[in-house]
Amino acid sequence: MTIVVGYVPTPEGEAALAQAIAEARKSNTTLLVINSSKGDALVDNRYAQESEMQGIEARLAAHGIDHVIKQPVRGHDAAAEVLDAAEEHNAELIVIGLRRRSPVGKLIMGSTSQRILLEADCPVLAVKAGMAG
Repeated sequence: MTIVVGYVPTPEGEAALAQAIAEARKSNTTLLVINSSKGDALVDNRYAQESEMQGIEARLAAHGIDHVIKQPVRGHDAAAEVLDAAEEHNAELIVIGLRRRSPVGKLIMGSTSQRILLEADCPVLAVKAGMAG
């Protein structure tokens, strides 16, 4: 089985990654890190740079975690990439990071997190920045 984490280079993404690492260590399972872009990676601040991904690679290796890192750039939205990966790898868990939103932000949410929470076929663990571990 696999744990899938949707990673973006933000405090929320870091919280999700930290929690996913903890979960993978606890269950001794493979961790699949997804960092996707909806188009040109050079203009998408959610798409991690090569140096950031190398840091994640080193971090996972240091923890001895069996892992796969994917950075698809296919024009699909991040939710679709995470959901597709979870289905393809028969994920036991998806880990995502959440950020606080205003009432108006919640009303027009349409967010990646909301879609993953509603459409995932496996449990989803949502963490906030500063709360992982």
